[in-house]
Amino acid sequence: MSTPIPVTVLTGFLGAGKTTLLKYMLKAEHGLKLAVIENEFSEAGIDSQLLGDEPVQVMTLANGCVCCSIHGDLTRALYLLLERLDAGKIAFDRLVIECTGLADPAPVAQTFFIDEELRERYILDGIITLVDAKHADLHLTQSIAQAQVGFADRLLLSKTDLVDATTLDALRERLGRINGRAAIRTVEHGRIELAELLDVRGFNLNPELGLRPTPTLRPVLKPATPDRIATLVLRSETPLDIDHLSDFMNQLLEEHGKQLLRYKGVLSIAGEARRLVFQGVLKLYGFDWDSEWKADESRESVLVFIGDELPEEKIRIGFAALSSS
Repeated sequence: MSTPIPVTVLTGFLGAGKTTLLKYMLKAEHGLKLAVIENEFSEAGIDSQLLGDEPVQVMTLANGCVCCSIHGDLTRALYLLLERLDAGKIAFDRLVIECTGLADPAPVAQTFFIDEELRERYILDGIITLVDAKHADLHLTQSIAQAQVGFADRLLLSKTDLVDATTLDALRERLGRINGRAAIRTVEHGRIELAELLDVRGFNLNPELGLRPTPTLRPVLKPATPDRIATLVLRSETPLDIDHLSDFMNQLLEEHGKQLLRYKGVLSIAGEARRLVFQGVLKLYGFDWDSEWKADESRESVLVFIGDELPEEKIRIGFAALSSS
C-alpha cells in the first residue's frame, strides 16, 4: 500500500489572494511535485489560457508540478489524478485544492472522510484560509467567510501593509474568538514559507489541540460580537465515564452536528490509563487511544468546538453533568 498523498485545502473570501499564493507555490524552488486542483470560479486561473473548457483538464508545468482545472465534481478530478499517477503519466507527491471564494470548505473536507478509496490514497493535512486584512470587516459580515475562518487549521493574513497596527491587532483578536485553534500567519504578496502551509497535520488524531493561550479560559461574561461562529472550550479534571460521554456526544451531534464546523478532544476516561483523542467535521468524526497519561501530569479533559451559533450554555451544562454522574 502506497503512502497516502497529503492534501491541503486552500480557501478564503473573494480577492483574499488565493491565486497569487498558488502561483508562488507552483513557481517556488521547493523540490516538491505539487498537484493543484482549481476550478472555473477562481478570480484568475493559474494557466487558464492553457487549460481548455473540458470538464477536467490536467497539464504538467515546467518544474514538474501538475495543474488540474475542474468544471464539475471534485471526486472525479481526484480519481482522474490517481489514474494518471498510477499509469505513470504524471507525478506528484502533494495535492493542493483551491476552493472558490464563495465556497463552503465542508464538502471538500468531507470528501476525504466519506469515500473509502480516496481515504486510502489521500490524507487531509490541513485547511488554510486566507483573510484579506484590508476588507476583513466587510467580508466577515458574510456567514460563509466566517465559516471559512472557522474551518481553518491555519489563517493567513494578506494585505496587512494596507492597514494600521491597531486595525491588525483587532482583526487578530476577532479571528481568535472565531477560531481559537488556528495559528495566524502573514503572507506578503503570495509569499510565505511553505512549512507554514504543508505538514500542518490538522486532521491527525493526536493530543495537540492547538489552542492559543487566552487571558481567561472561563470568561464570566461573553463579549458582544457580530460573529455567528465562535470557539467553545470545555474542561474537566474529573475522569469521564465513556458511556455517558458517548451519550453526550451522540446527542450533541444529532441536535447540532450541522453547526459543529470543527471539534477536537483529548479526554481522561475513568479506568483507562491512555488518553482518548477524537476530532471531527460536522457529523463525521474519528477517535483513537493515544499515549498514557504521565504520573506527574494533570489528567484534564479538554474539548474544543468551533461552531455556528451553538447553544453554549446548554452544552456547558451537559458536559458538566458528565463530571458529576
